[in-house]
Amino acid sequence: MKNLKEIALLFFKLGVIGFGGPAAHIAMMEEEVVRKRKWMEEQEFLDLMGATNLIPGPNSTEMTMHCGLKRGGWAGLFVAGGCFIFPAVVLTGLLAWFYVEYSQVPNIAPFFYGIKPAVLAIIAGAVFKLGKKALKNWQLGVIGALVVVAALLGVTEVVAILGGGLLGLIWLSVMQTDGVQKNSLWLGLLLFPKKLGILLGASTVQMGDISVSKLFLVFLKIGAILFGSGYVLVAYLEGELIHNLGWMTQQQLLDAIAMGQFTPGPVLSTATFVGYLIAGFKGAIAATIGIFLPSFLFVGLLNPLLPKLKSSPYFRRFLDAVNISAMGIMLAVCLQLGQAILLDWQSVVIALLSLVAVFQFKLNSAYVVLGGAVLGYLFFLV
Repeated sequence: MKNLKEIALLFFKLGVIGFGGPAAHIAMMEEEVVRKRKWMEEQEFLDLMGATNLIPGPNSTEMTMHCGLKRGGWAGLFVAGGCFIFPAVVLTGLLAWFYVEYSQVPNIAPFFYGIKPAVLAIIAGAVFKLGKKALKNWQLGVIGALVVVAALLGVTEVVAILGGGLLGLIWLSVMQTDGVQKNSLWLGLLLFPKKLGILLGASTVQMGDISVSKLFLVFLKIGAILFGSGYVLVAYLEGELIHNLGWMTQQQLLDAIAMGQFTPGPVLSTATFVGYLIAGFKGAIAATIGIFLPSFLFVGLLNPLLPKLKSSPYFRRFLDAVNISAMGIMLAVCLQLGQAILLDWQSVVIALLSLVAVFQFKLNSAYVVLGGAVLGYLFFLV
């Protein structure tokens, strides 16, 4: 019971301060779970992160579930995931109500002006720490560099990570031929989510009038086939809700996505906003449960299999390559965010101060985010 309380408090806090998207969430989790609380070793954290990239759903949210399962068993899985999702869902729901009532949302831009550079420093810190652990040999370094280039050229996250993993499997296996019998169990695991995604993706929900149950099924399908980060959600929502069903306008969807990015926690809390716009309070609940429910299932299926999978030398090489590929994706995100965020001297100053706080003083990410928000607000006013 004590562990569950500890899990709940930690992931609720991360849900409150978790600005900046999946890369930032992973960085904050690594700091809290590995470095501060020592619930697991860095290698185990990396392996879980790598494996999570291979299943559908929001990666950072699923990582909270893995961490909760490690610390508090099956109950911990649900407590961690629920507490991480809860703050974003509540805040997004309140913004949706405000949007419907007043056709606009409160002006919170000044705070995010400073939070974004601070989050950039947090991501950089995680890439440096986890990257050192993931970089086991020069071959993995080459693979990581190739993934960075691929990501910067526009290759999707899933393709880049799987490509890096397969390249590592082939390259490292050729270099380390030891006659060990090939274990194909990992292949079935990798193909299972894809097969499930194909089956669910092929089934379309025919809609006439909007009902809460039909709304739930739409978001359940999206949650079950959504590979990559939460930002891929935009394409899914546009295809389903605008082109196929005509439930929303383009402007409403853009506003919903903006709210999902402004609020802390998982970007998939956008579903709460969309559900409220379409069917009110019940719609918000149905959409939220629908889009997050598959993640609990996939993590529950994947986690117990990992120890057996890692006993295969082939899967170990594949996972090592996936881990360095995930670091490459995070580094690419960091570079892209820096190009988009560091546009004036104020944002550069906030980023530099945040880097000093992360690397020199090793401040908790909560204080870094809070400091960035305060500085951003002050700079925004002058």
